Amino acid sequence: MTAASPASAHSPLPARVGIAAAVLLAVLLQLLPFYITVTSAMKRRSDLSSQWLPPSGGIYWQNFATAVEQGGILRAIGNSAIVTLGATLLVCVLAALAAYPLARRPTLANKLVLAGVVGLIMIPPLSILVPLYSMMSQWHAINTYWGMILVMTATQLPLAIFLYASFMRGLPLSIEEAASVDGASAVQVLFRVVVPMLKPVTATVVILTSVNVWNDYALSVYLLRSPEMRTIAPATATFFSTTSSDVGAAAAASLLSALPVLIVYLMLQKYFIKGMVAGAEK
Repeated sequence: MTAASPASAHSPLPARVGIAAAVLLAVLLQLLPFYITVTSAMKRRSDLSSQWLPPSGGIYWQNFATAVEQGGILRAIGNSAIVTLGATLLVCVLAALAAYPLARRPTLANKLVLAGVVGLIMIPPLSILVPLYSMMSQWHAINTYWGMILVMTATQLPLAIFLYASFMRGLPLSIEEAASVDGASAVQVLFRVVVPMLKPVTATVVILTSVNVWNDYALSVYLLRSPEMRTIAPATATFFSTTSSDVGAAAAASLLSALPVLIVYLMLQKYFIKGMVAGAEK
């Protein structure tokens, strides 16, 4: 007779069924907003049926045309892409450079700096909106790509530094010591030895930063006020007003804006979980 596997021996059938049911329920709860968005994007404004039901008169593709022509969603996607790419690149480079000495030199000063970085994560960006807007106005950075990129970089840096520092503490120090013995400088050790090992956490930082910047509304609605400079969230919000709302066009715009992020996530998903849990056991 074949011996039962350890998993089957310690996991009775009712427990496995319960776990599977819980996972399935969690997946369904995550998919419900997406389903409602799809059904809303395919209905006419005159279709007053429940959002849970598919369109009764066939798919209404005009919502997507409205999102592109009246809402300028393609231009907004381009604006968001420029801001997201610039901010994500700066966050990855600056966070890795800042986290290396914090992780490898555990002095009292560095511990205090890292604690301050962690504290910055808990500060909501809207709490500094007034002085931030005043400063950006003085710099003539309102309605500019570079101004928004700098602001998004500053807001996303604390979490990225924390993730990089946590990951670097889990890397073996012997490899860096061997490179130093061979004559490599600190800069060479960082870029030739450490950076190639940062792929998992870099993927995590890229995903978290890009999604946060891509979906930002609170800051972009104030710093990018020009219609030509609007990013996705403010552009989608134009379909809602106090007198009327075009839910179908807004849902279509949301679906179009979600595609680039979904593609990036599917490309980097194999690194995402590795980076999130890397260094936890250390």
